[in-house]
Amino acid sequence: MWSFFSRDPVKDFPYEIGEPISFDSERTFWKLHKGKKKANGEEVTIFILDTKNSSPSEIEAAKAAVKRLKMLRHPSVLTFLDSVESDKAVYLATESVEPLGKYLERKENTQGDLSVAWGLFQVTRALSFLINDGNLRHNNVHIGSVFVNAAGEWKLASVEYVSGSDSSQVIGKVPSCLSQLDPPEVKTGSQGATKWSNDSWGLGILIWEVFNEPLHNIALLKNADKIPKTLVNVFKELTNQNPSSRPNPADVIARSRRPGGFYKNDLVDSLLFLEEIQIKEQTEKTRFFTGLPTVLDKFPEELCRHKILPQLINAFEFGNAGSSVLAPLFKLGKLLDEPEYQAKIVPCVVKLFTSTDRATRVRLLQQLEHFVDHLQPNTVNDKIFPNIVTGFMDTNPTVREQTVRAMLFLSPKLNYNNLNVELLKYFARLQIKDDQGGIRTNTTICLGKISCFLNPQTRRKVLIPAFTRVFQDVFPQAKIAGILALAATQQYYLLSEVASKILPALSTLTCDPDKTVRDNAFKTIKGFLGKLEKVSEDPSLKEKFEADVDAAASSAADAASSWAGWAVSALTSKFQRSQSSNAGLALIGQGGNPVRSKGRFPMGNQSSSSTSTTTSSIPSTPSVDKDVLQPTAEGQESATDYEDDWDNEDWGAIDGNGSSQSNVPSSNKASEFSSVNTGAANPSSRSTNTVSDGWDTWAIEETEEKDGWDGDFDVEPKNGISNSSDDFISNKSNANESEFLSSVLNTNKGPTSNQTSSEWGSTDSDGGSLAGRTTDPEKLEEMRKRREERKLHRQNELETKRSTRKGPMKLGSKKI
Repeated sequence: MWSFFSRDPVKDFPYEIGEPISFDSERTFWKLHKGKKKANGEEVTIFILDTKNSSPSEIEAAKAAVKRLKMLRHPSVLTFLDSVESDKAVYLATESVEPLGKYLERKENTQGDLSVAWGLFQVTRALSFLINDGNLRHNNVHIGSVFVNAAGEWKLASVEYVSGSDSSQVIGKVPSCLSQLDPPEVKTGSQGATKWSNDSWGLGILIWEVFNEPLHNIALLKNADKIPKTLVNVFKELTNQNPSSRPNPADVIARSRRPGGFYKNDLVDSLLFLEEIQIKEQTEKTRFFTGLPTVLDKFPEELCRHKILPQLINAFEFGNAGSSVLAPLFKLGKLLDEPEYQAKIVPCVVKLFTSTDRATRVRLLQQLEHFVDHLQPNTVNDKIFPNIVTGFMDTNPTVREQTVRAMLFLSPKLNYNNLNVELLKYFARLQIKDDQGGIRTNTTICLGKISCFLNPQTRRKVLIPAFTRVFQDVFPQAKIAGILALAATQQYYLLSEVASKILPALSTLTCDPDKTVRDNAFKTIKGFLGKLEKVSEDPSLKEKFEADVDAAASSAADAASSWAGWAVSALTSKFQRSQSSNAGLALIGQGGNPVRSKGRFPMGNQSSSSTSTTTSSIPSTPSVDKDVLQPTAEGQESATDYEDDWDNEDWGAIDGNGSSQSNVPSSNKASEFSSVNTGAANPSSRSTNTVSDGWDTWAIEETEEKDGWDGDFDVEPKNGISNSSDDFISNKSNANESEFLSSVLNTNKGPTSNQTSSEWGSTDSDGGSLAGRTTDPEKLEEMRKRREERKLHRQNELETKRSTRKGPMKLGSKKI
């Protein structure tokens, strides 16, 4: 009657029993099954003993195994999860594992496999724990008592016959074939000389079976041909007939961990370091994580994915591992499928972008290409982009440079506002105010590369002013970047814009002091002229040439296919590297900030060191990538030479190495650069030199005021960033910059008297046409007075802003 109301305990077992696992079961009475936890579907392994069809000794051994496994907790011992006993069966749930014999069947070469050394090390360590720390004896070590989990870690199990080290009584082993593996002294009925002699013998048997096959006759132990040479001596001592001569497992570890030992290799060293990372010094961590990526390729994939990667994540989150953990972390992240990557790696990435450590930010940006494909657009726009843009205003040039490069990978995922408004604000500021010529050049390059992702209306307003405004830069590579960017994005311009805006702007560079600038200007002009000649001969081609003006690239692949030949050769992977970047990176590691000048036209006399940063660094080999700019324009080609191959023409690449200096005698290099730099440092002398070319004085003065990037630039302060533009020197940019400003900044202000259009026939602030300006002396004098008043008013505003600035600088803040 009471049995009717009793509940079957198996129904409360929180695991589902799955299909059986096939393996050599002659040495055990357990049946193995796959299983899953009912609550979350976690995979487990279930050991089952059918009590109705088992002997009393087997049932007693199974219950003893459950009891012992509950008590033993060690990383190298099989992990106990749950158990249940009924009158029908005994159930034991453990972590998901498979028998070692089945695992080794998939191994082609166990001798050279690093994971085998790590597995034997784990078993030896587990035996050392039982004998020396737990004062216990295992009494049943062989290949059938070891299991392997998903991470490739070997776990010691089969604890049915564990006994105290001082006890000579051991439960009778079942099946009986296990007794064939007992040491000689046990077979004769004598007691071992040491508490570890039995388990040391079992360890020797395990080593032989790993490199050979399951042992059935102990006489075969004399054949050690397949055992690695670094392990032979230890193996012979473990299987010594004299029990007192067998070494303690702890001694086996100590000897094998010495240089040249079997347990001394990169895998064991790396895994042991990760296990002890909490007690390691910061310098040790940095050295370890820096060298780890070079050895990861030699490690088994399952160990990297399930063992090393979780350890790296824990080291990052809780171990103060620093930025050096990023390279191995992202390298191993490639082994994960998409759901796992989103769950494990992306949260780390988001957290890293909030860090204020410059070294972390730089290394993160350098690794961006390895994980950007796994970032969802919402994550990029809401969590990453607001943090990453602080790098545009950072005082360290390396941070700014890497931030610019990063936009190439993030642009396809940015929403309309972040891409067409916020990002262009920072690009505009870098293009005109950054003191590093390489960064200004890279900004132009990056804008050209991401132009395919811009909104067509924004693209039409921004590209021409952005690329032509750099023609006023003193850095030759910045000019070349603007020239080649126009060539690479030629499909986005109306033919009327080519004739009225691009060609007149390019023509000014045909007299540039730098020969490489002149060569590229002539080549690009000929290309545009060839395009116009084609349309002049056949007007029906106009629609074809302007087909992409208002078209948006649907993907990065479509965008890449629309690039001119120059984009493929020059902008695919190479950017200009400023010489100061290397010094800036060194300062990052030291916690220092390089001193910055105010804008790209520095005021006053410059020392030789500062001059080399902005000018003489152009032709220097270490400052730029070697394979970036090699101009191909040689000889005098006509415009028609470029008609048939405009889009496929290789327009060179951007690099200081091999620039115009290669065509200029060494004696003229210094004078050429000094003349450029002098004009930048001394605005008055620069104006004087410019007037001598035949242009009216009013034209020079007008261009000084038509910058428009200073007073109207409106970037919201982030992390203490100051937006004031005091001490900034006008860059003598042309009228196109005003249109670029109004379209990029998109401020809520209405049109003012100082804002002018970028059209060639636009009117100035006084209402007169630039093309038909009056020559009346009285009107000219009146206009000059108004300009002087505006300048004075602007200077007063800048002085007020500068006086209100205070407080410490933070990461992301840029000293103006």
